[in-house]
Amino acid sequence: MIGRLKGHVVSETADGIVVIDVSGVGYEVTVSLGCLGRAPKDADGRVTLLVHTNVREDAITLFGFADQFERDVFRLLTSVTGVGPKIAVGILGALPPSELAVAIARADVKRLQSAPGVGKKLAERLALELKDKLGGLAGSGGASGASATAFTPAPSNGASVLRGVGPTAVLVDALVKMGFKPAEAERAAVELRDRATEPLDVLVRDALRLLTG
Repeated sequence: MIGRLKGHVVSETADGIVVIDVSGVGYEVTVSLGCLGRAPKDADGRVTLLVHTNVREDAITLFGFADQFERDVFRLLTSVTGVGPKIAVGILGALPPSELAVAIARADVKRLQSAPGVGKKLAERLALELKDKLGGLAGSGGASGASATAFTPAPSNGASVLRGVGPTAVLVDALVKMGFKPAEAERAAVELRDRATEPLDVLVRDALRLLTG
């Protein structure tokens, strides 16, 4: 089984299939929308993807993820009846892990239905079966009307510049779990601090636009 790949992206298609050159060998990997932007890269431009190897009688397919959290969520999704690997990748493309967690926690069937291949019945099943497994990741910061966390100057030891609890801290945590560096997540949170009372899924969406735009 292949669990991790590091190499240069040599081709990419609109439907999320990329070829990664690893020491002269090209691996075809299916990734979700935005995955490559979140995945870590070294100074030479080589991207690192965690991989889930899906084995069937007629094919071996690789699915790539920016970090362990995204791969774990993918595996949770595929544990739900009716959700195959391709549907799971489509869900993660429409709803990154933190947004998905919020939708699950709120049993937001309409939001879940925005993902390709997800109808009303499947959306209801996702909300029901993943509530205890994934919904808790949304945290209390997903509710609108909560107060924003306070900001403090960066300490000399390089620790996070954000302190306290609340929507801003939850936003930073969500972005870090999606594969962004803490400094990048905090920069986006600072720019959105005046909107900290808005729902977490909205803040994550706009933070992604700031970080990947």
